[in-house]
Amino acid sequence: MMRKPDTALIATLILTFAAQADAAECPSDAAMAALAADILSRTPAAPPAVIDMTDALCAQDKLVALLGKEWGAPAGYKAGLTSKPAQEAFKASGPVRGVLYKDMMLSNGASLPAKFAALPRFEADLILVVADAAINQAKTPAEVLAHLSAIHPFIELPDLVVADPKTLTPATITAINVGARQGVLGKAIPVRRDEEFLAALAAMQVVVTDASGKELAHAPGAAVLGNPLNSVLWLRDNGVSFKAGDWVSVGSFGPLLVPQPGQSAKVSYLGLPGDPVVSVNFE
Repeated sequence: MMRKPDTALIATLILTFAAQADAAECPSDAAMAALAADILSRTPAAPPAVIDMTDALCAQDKLVALLGKEWGAPAGYKAGLTSKPAQEAFKASGPVRGVLYKDMMLSNGASLPAKFAALPRFEADLILVVADAAINQAKTPAEVLAHLSAIHPFIELPDLVVADPKTLTPATITAINVGARQGVLGKAIPVRRDEEFLAALAAMQVVVTDASGKELAHAPGAAVLGNPLNSVLWLRDNGVSFKAGDWVSVGSFGPLLVPQPGQSAKVSYLGLPGDPVVSVNFE
């Protein structure tokens, strides 16, 4: 004799599958508007409800459009979680990508409040400037170098956004646009398209110090994907198409640091021509 279906169980399963389907959707315009409002007001927020990269990138597109009204149009791209320690911290199998804003850059030596964001951080980074769209056909770091017009020392000033950073995942990090908010741009380093300069980008020692000279962080250029130019190749292979003039943030060479009121920080790129530096002051 055939058993009658358990209608209560079926109803529960239907509701469960429906809830999972809803959770997998791109966050609504209203949800992303609320998140953008929290970011602009420097208010810690709940993480966006995304469970995969498709939804995360959809959420990112909405957020960039909203924040771009205040911070300027998209002006390039950033790679995040480009070092092994960063990937391990967020249980990521690889990097993530975000968008840079036109008006986010501050001048070398800039001063700003230590509480410049909901969850402010600072990190040693590097900005590459794309010379031409032929960079999209590059297959090696040497070929990337051939299509750069400038390289800048860069202190990124990201916002972790969410009230509890321990809840961040690669998907939610992507949805919050990898924390892009501001950055301090140093003087351009002349680009040499030779093997010595290419090797120097990997071998350089990136050192963060405070006003007293105390070392806060130290990592080689190779900490970013073996060579920071590999960030361009990773971004290109993961949906980015570059154009002339685009900025590229390669990712952090060391840990995310928490700014303190009254603190000054300097990043030195020892081994690049002239050992360039970039600095920031927190009020």
